[in-house]
Amino acid sequence: MFTPRSSRPRCLAPRRGAILILVAFVLPVLVIMMAFAIDVAWMQLAKTELRTATDAAARAGAKVLSVSQDQDAARAAAVDAASRNVVAGEGLALGVEDVQFGRSEQANSANRYVFTPASAGVINAVNVSGRRTSESLAGPVDLFFTRLVGVEHFEPTQEATSTILDRDICLVIDRSGSMGLDLSVIGDRNGQNCGPLDPNTRFAALNSAINGFLDELDRTFPEEQVALASYSSQFSTSCRGYSLNFQTADIRQRLTQDHSLIRAPMNTFMTRGIGGSTAIGEGLRRGITAITDPQRARPFAVKTIVLMTDGLHNSGIDPRTVAYEAAALDITVHTISFSAGADQARMRDVARTTGGQHYHADTAGDLNEVFREIARTLPVLLTK
Repeated sequence: MFTPRSSRPRCLAPRRGAILILVAFVLPVLVIMMAFAIDVAWMQLAKTELRTATDAAARAGAKVLSVSQDQDAARAAAVDAASRNVVAGEGLALGVEDVQFGRSEQANSANRYVFTPASAGVINAVNVSGRRTSESLAGPVDLFFTRLVGVEHFEPTQEATSTILDRDICLVIDRSGSMGLDLSVIGDRNGQNCGPLDPNTRFAALNSAINGFLDELDRTFPEEQVALASYSSQFSTSCRGYSLNFQTADIRQRLTQDHSLIRAPMNTFMTRGIGGSTAIGEGLRRGITAITDPQRARPFAVKTIVLMTDGLHNSGIDPRTVAYEAAALDITVHTISFSAGADQARMRDVARTTGGQHYHADTAGDLNEVFREIARTLPVLLTK
């Protein structure tokens, strides 16, 4: 019987050898791709670590610069911070030329800062060049498998600038009757009202501390504007031939770069006197008004209120409520409680709500140091 040709069974040739040839060709390609993938991942890790180390160095340098006003100390801090951050298996080594000082300013309305190196004048920024290149102290980053194609090293660079920001500050002070107490007295009852106030009163200690605060600001690089608000309660009394007539809270001086205008009303209190209850919340509200003054507040300055009391809140709105108003306006409130009878818990809550710090001072020396510390600790922003 005749079987058509198309219907005959075919004999399939063995293909096992062809697959082996294909595998032998593809496998080296896959190995090479995997090797390159490992090196690419290693390079990406090195870049990320370098950025972290450079940012940390710039921040550390700027923070020390803000406190010490010493460029050598700031450079040492930047170098130390870099060395404690690992890049490709070892701490980042910075040379003297890798840490520069200068002026960082906003170049346009998009909030972009531009750094300009400077050796004198107003210095408000630290610029760090993080390098793992053949010219750097640590050298380039060694690669693993790309050596096979002649690429032995990876040379990443990173730059970071930290800027010490300008501040608008409002000092909100307690002028209640207890501020006329002798420093040795524990409590919040009324003390001396009529001036001149004795030099051993709490208010005299406050006046000295604010003078120290302003002295510190005069030594710092940024230009700070300062306002002064005061509070007690509605208070009137006759004092040695003149009258004291206080509103619950007021703004004694609007924001100004002339710090003598802050010292003057403090000296007036010392001369004429103080008195009243303790309306801390109303004082904080006046501070908010002063720090957001549309005619004087600078749009890019950090807004800070320093709120102090020597006693217990006993009149008007609770300052913890007003603290939420400050926080909504991005105002940081640092609080100071002075004397053993001061309301530390409430003042701590106010600071915490706004992202500020609470400080307590038992003595005149403590109060002076607290104000100086706040003045020296300037806000720092990574601007590049």
